[in-house]
Amino acid sequence: MRRRLMQLLVLLFVAPILICVALGVLPAPSDEVVPPEAVVVGAPARDAAGGLVEQFPEMIVPAENASTPAKKELGHLLFFDPILSEANDISCASCHHPDLGLSDGRTTSMGAGGSGLGPDRSGGAEMTRNTPSLYEVGYVSDLFLDGRVQGLEAQAETPLTLATEMHANLDDTVAELTAIEGYQPLFAAAFPDDADPVNYDNVARAIAAFQRTLIAHDSPYDRFLAGDANALTPQQQRGLALFRSGATGCYKCHKGALLTHGDFAAIGVPNAEGTLDEDVGRFAVTGDEGDRYAFRTPTLRNIALTAPYMHNGVFGSLEEVLQFYADGGGRGRGLNVPTQSNFVRPFELNDQEMADMIAFFYALTDESNAPGIPATLPSGLVPVGPLDNPARAEAAAANVGRSVQAQREPTTLRVTPDQTIQSVVDQAINGDTIEIEYGSYHERVVVSQDGITIRGIANEAGDWPILDGQMNFADGIAGTGTDDFTVERLQLKNYKGNGVIIDGAYNVVMRDLYIENTSLYGAYPVHSTGVLVERVEATAIRDAGVYAGQCRDVILRDNVVYGNVIGIEIENSIGAELYNNHAYDNSTGLFVDLLPQLDSKVSQQTKLYDNIVDNNNHSNFAGEGEIGALVPEGTGILVLGGDDVEIYNNQITNNRSVGIAVYSTTVAFDESEVDVPPNPERVHTYGNRFENNGYDPADVLVEMGLPGADILWDGSRWDNRFDDTGVSTFPPVLPSSRWPDVVKRGYWQLLNFAINQLL
Repeated sequence: MRRRLMQLLVLLFVAPILICVALGVLPAPSDEVVPPEAVVVGAPARDAAGGLVEQFPEMIVPAENASTPAKKELGHLLFFDPILSEANDISCASCHHPDLGLSDGRTTSMGAGGSGLGPDRSGGAEMTRNTPSLYEVGYVSDLFLDGRVQGLEAQAETPLTLATEMHANLDDTVAELTAIEGYQPLFAAAFPDDADPVNYDNVARAIAAFQRTLIAHDSPYDRFLAGDANALTPQQQRGLALFRSGATGCYKCHKGALLTHGDFAAIGVPNAEGTLDEDVGRFAVTGDEGDRYAFRTPTLRNIALTAPYMHNGVFGSLEEVLQFYADGGGRGRGLNVPTQSNFVRPFELNDQEMADMIAFFYALTDESNAPGIPATLPSGLVPVGPLDNPARAEAAAANVGRSVQAQREPTTLRVTPDQTIQSVVDQAINGDTIEIEYGSYHERVVVSQDGITIRGIANEAGDWPILDGQMNFADGIAGTGTDDFTVERLQLKNYKGNGVIIDGAYNVVMRDLYIENTSLYGAYPVHSTGVLVERVEATAIRDAGVYAGQCRDVILRDNVVYGNVIGIEIENSIGAELYNNHAYDNSTGLFVDLLPQLDSKVSQQTKLYDNIVDNNNHSNFAGEGEIGALVPEGTGILVLGGDDVEIYNNQITNNRSVGIAVYSTTVAFDESEVDVPPNPERVHTYGNRFENNGYDPADVLVEMGLPGADILWDGSRWDNRFDDTGVSTFPPVLPSSRWPDVVKRGYWQLLNFAINQLL
C-alpha cells in the first residue's frame, strides 16, 4: 500500500514535468524580427555640415516607365495642352495651376464646360472634392484622396475620360495627337523603342514622368534642417517646435521628409453647415468600416499656396484648419465620428502660438521646381495664363530668415527679470551659456542653436528661477535638433503641453529641475540620442513626469516623481537605464512600453534597478483617449511589450494592484492597431524587495479576472524569467532561470492553452 502511494505521489509530481517537456518540444512562436528600417530610434543622422538628414523615400518609378528628359519634356507640354480634353478647352493645368501650388484655389473642383481659372472659374461641372496639390505626387502609390487608383500612369485616365472633368474619348485624342506634326518627334524621342509611339499608354507615361518632377525640397525648412541656423525666423522656429510638440501632435501624421505618414485618416471634417460631411472617403474603396470618412493625409509642402483646405475645401485658411484640430477634430465639435484618428485630440493655442505655427507653414514653401507655363504648344492651342496668388507674397514676407549673428566666440549671456528669456536666446550663437537671474518669467522659450546651456541662478534662499506659463503657453522650453543641450536649475510650472521638450538631438541633459502641472509631460526628450535626466522633481502631470520617447542611450537617475499618472516612462527606446529614482503616489510608477503607430517599432535593452517604487495608487486623471488613460491605478512597474528588460534590486511596496506587471501590447490596443511586435520577450526580474502589493486591485484587473499580486504575467512569450522568491504571483507558478528552456516552452504552451480555453 505504501509503495503504491509513493508511486502515485511520484506520478503526480513527475507527470506535469513530463507534460511540459513533451509540449516543450513543440515550436514556440516568437515575434517577427523588426527590419532595420523600422528601428527608427534616437536622433536623426547628421550630414557633414551637422544638419539633420531627412531621408526622402524612393520615388515610385515603374521599371517600364523609367524617367528620361524627353519623356519629361513631352509630359510637360501634354500637361498644359487642352488638346487632351473633348472640347479642347481644359488641360491638366486648368485644375493644377502652377501659380496656385498645383491646385485650383476653389472649394471643390470644376471640370468640363467651365470658363476662367482658379477661384473665378464658373459655369462647369461641379465636383464634390477639393483639388489636391500635385507636389510630391511621385511618392504616392494609392492616388486620389481615397486611394482608389494605383500608380500615376493608371491615374491619368480618370480625369481625361471622366464626363465631369476632361471628358475625352481616348481614341479621338490619340488621333488628334497623331495629326499634330509638332508632337510626332516628341513622342518618337520619348519612346524610341516604339514603332508607333503616339498612343494613349505613352500619353499617360509621359504625363507621369513629368509629374515626378514636381518636388519641393528646398524650402527654408529644408535649409534649416540641413544646418542653416538662419534659414528660419525666430517666429518660424517657435512654430516648428510647436508643430513637433506633443501638445499639438501634428508631427504624428505629418512626419518625415514628406511631412505625411502616407496613409489615410479620419478626422471628422464637417461640411459648410457644420455637420459631418457625408463623403465616406476610403471606405468606398475598401469596404472596411475602419476606413469610413478616412482620406489621404497630404504633404504639407507648399501648403500655404493651396487654400482652401480639406477634402471638401471647407476651410478657407490655415488658421481655420489649426482651430479645427485644436478643437479636437470632428469629435471635438460634437460630431459622431467613430473612426476618428486617436492622434486628433484637443489642444490649446494662444494667438501668438497660432501665428507662430502659420509662420512655420509658410517656411514649407518652395517653388523652385514649379513648372513654367509653355509659351506655345504643339497643338497651337493656348495654355493657361498666369494667376495672382496672394499667398506667394505672404510667404515671401514670412521667409526672410533670421538676422545673421556677428562672428564671435561663445560666451555667457545673462537674463534679468526685466527681459524675456527668448529675447536673449535669440541673440545666442552655438555654444553660448544663458544664465537666468531669479524671477518669474511668463513665456515659452524655443532654442534652435547647438551647444546651448540654459542655467538658472538661485536667489539667496536657494530658490531657482520660475518659468510659469500660467496655462497660456504649450511648452516651457522647446528645441528641435539642438545638439549638446543642457537645461538646469529651473522651476517650470503651468504649461499646456510639456515642461521641457527636446526633439531629435544628440547629447541632451536635463537636471536639477522642478516641474509642476505641465499637462502631458514634464521632462520630455524624444527622438534623441545620449540622454541624461537627473535630479528632476516632477508632479501633477497627466501623463508622465519624466518621459523618454523613441530615444537611444538614455540614463534617468535620481529623479523624484509623484502625483502624476505615470512617474517615469520609457517608450519605444533602446538602451535605457533607470536607477536611484523614487516614484510614489502616481497611478503607475515606472512604465516601459512599446506603443503602436509610432516611428520606432522596438523597445529593447532597458534596465530598472535600485529604484524605490511605492504607494502608486493615485487616481488616473489622464484625458479621455490619451495613452496615459490606459495604465491601471495601483501599479508599481509596468512592462508593456518591451523586450530585454531587466528589473532588479528595486524596493516595490504598497502598490494596491500589482508590484510588477508584464503584459503584451495587445492588452491595451486592438490588434488591428498594433503594428509592432507586441509581446514582451526576455524580461528578467530578480533581487527585488516586495511588500504589501496587490491588496486591492484596480477595477480593470478585476474585470479581466486577475487578482492583485507582487508579479502579474499575462503568459506572453516563453523566454521571460521571474527569479524573485517568496512573492505572490499570478499565474501561481512563473518560469525562472532554473527551468530548462524545454520546460519553459512546455509550460508556456500549457498556460496559453488554458488561457485560450477560458477565453
